[in-house]
Amino acid sequence: MSFAELGLAPEILRAIDEMGYSEATPIQTKAIPLVLSGRDLLAAAQTGTGKTAAFLLPILERLKKFANPSVSPAMHPVRALILSPTRELADQIGVNAKAYTKYLPLRTTTVYGGMNMDPQVAELRRGIEIVIATPGRLLDHIQQKTIQLNKVDVLVLDEADRMLDMGFIQDIRKIMSLLPKERQTLLFSATFAPEIKRLAADFMRDPQTVEVARQNSTNAQVEQLVFAVDGFRKRALLSYLIRQREMSQVIVFCKTKISADQLSRDLKRDGHAAEAIHGDKAQSARLETLERFKSGDVKVLVATDVAARGLDISELPFVVNYEMPNSPEDYVHRIGRTGRAGASGVAISLMSPDETRQHESIEKLTKQTLTPLPLPEGFGGRPPRDEADSAPRRERSERPERTDRAERPERTDRADRTERTDRPDAPRRSERTERGERSPSLFGDKPRRESRHAADSREPRDTHDEGEGRKTVKLGIGGRILPQRQREVPALLLPPRYKVER
Repeated sequence: MSFAELGLAPEILRAIDEMGYSEATPIQTKAIPLVLSGRDLLAAAQTGTGKTAAFLLPILERLKKFANPSVSPAMHPVRALILSPTRELADQIGVNAKAYTKYLPLRTTTVYGGMNMDPQVAELRRGIEIVIATPGRLLDHIQQKTIQLNKVDVLVLDEADRMLDMGFIQDIRKIMSLLPKERQTLLFSATFAPEIKRLAADFMRDPQTVEVARQNSTNAQVEQLVFAVDGFRKRALLSYLIRQREMSQVIVFCKTKISADQLSRDLKRDGHAAEAIHGDKAQSARLETLERFKSGDVKVLVATDVAARGLDISELPFVVNYEMPNSPEDYVHRIGRTGRAGASGVAISLMSPDETRQHESIEKLTKQTLTPLPLPEGFGGRPPRDEADSAPRRERSERPERTDRAERPERTDRADRTERTDRPDAPRRSERTERGERSPSLFGDKPRRESRHAADSREPRDTHDEGEGRKTVKLGIGGRILPQRQREVPALLLPPRYKVER
């Protein structure tokens, strides 16, 4: 069906024609008449089938009666609010909205995080009919009272399942509490989950349901390939496939930001023009990377699932799942980046042995059997042992046996570590003082310790009483005090190991 048959205004048809569109897609054919009638709509369609135009075009048709060239902000209140889960998707919707309103005096703007709020505030105060926003940044503007939502006629929740996955449900409820009760609500999603239906029951009034394909199905135009490969060979296999299939443009999906950055660095070392895009990067850097990818300067775009929703690359030929997603719905969205608008594409998944559970979940959701293909020669089996890795093992095996306990020197007895004041041949403190010797004191030097060999060279002898009240102590062989006569020296009386200079 042509767009002219859908009852759209000439200004809108002219903008569509300049964009090169002539025939409406199935989701557009079914959704546009329902939106024009003012009914709430719950629509499910595969990613890349034209959902954005399915709600933007009828919204413009409904708001056409409010279009005016006045410069007064009061003449341009917010009448349509479109919520998006990610910045990239919001930016994509904003680009399409500006293109469709080329010949209509309706103002559109996009607000999302990661950017300076001042230009957004200036734009909103100028007066805007259509606002495309992410939930978090919209709440920031509401808190600062830079936007009013009391005249919103149409609310759109795009990629609603993704917004629920990202934890935006409370933000959505807060935003909806600020909207007029009498409004039209449109909910678009690539997948239908029970949570989506519960959300529709909470916020929508007798919605019409539109499905143009089986729920949670993948695009038939996308060829899906799976390789079962060990994790340590994934990067080498990916680099091989990029060269072997001559991938001029490919999006590679990872689960985490760290793995995306690491893979991007590894691919650069392999000679590929690769860049990473994820939530930790500044929005300006993300937009610059995306533009370089679209222009062909970057051939391999390594992305996380945050970027899976909203990357609209025309005729993208390849998508690679470097790490299998934990949620099977994310698989549908990932491979939906290719095979868009009727074009063909190839989706390749690299499955390690510990990702078989995710693979089974994807097969169950999509009701398909994805049999792993044989690996190219040299990418199967266990890795050969590297000589550098085996060297430390040999060094450990060649270490000499530990010294036998009998051959090790015995530990010096505690009595040897202290001054034996009980020995009869030891000079008294007064005698040492008279001879000018330094006596160990609280701040004195540690007394010189007698070596074990010197002590062992002495003949065993018995001590005798010198008549001045000294105890008689018998010394055993080697000059040691016998255990039964050994005295314990209190720790406070032990000689210190340092001295104070006077």
